[in-house]
Amino acid sequence: MAVGNTISLSINDAGRVGLAGQMGPNITYVEGRLVERDSSAYVLAVSQIQTFRDGTQVWSGERARIKSEFVNVANEKKFSRGKTAIVVGAAIGVIVAVASTSLLGILTRDNPVTPPDTASTTKIPIFIKR
Repeated sequence: MAVGNTISLSINDAGRVGLAGQMGPNITYVEGRLVERDSSAYVLAVSQIQTFRDGTQVWSGERARIKSEFVNVANEKKFSRGKTAIVVGAAIGVIVAVASTSLLGILTRDNPVTPPDTASTTKIPIFIKR
């Protein structure tokens, strides 16, 4: 894991107890930008934490030192190049389809056809006796 990358740390039971005073009780995950890493701890600029009871809490980059012994699993968050390429390709396809439909609509509006009148009227004479 490289310094500067976003990582997610799964916190174990010892970590929940050890981090309760610093981050609150019942922490399950901590996510943030890796600021420093050595054999004994991770230093994160925390972006969010997840707890059992309160769900997700957003943080604004406060630094936290989390001992390695408090972590079950550390995952590095990365974009998938393949998935990103598929999403970008689909977005471009939608833009091209909308643009071509709009252009075709503009080009075919030179001779607008007026639809026939669909309303019909029936006149009924009314005789008034005087």
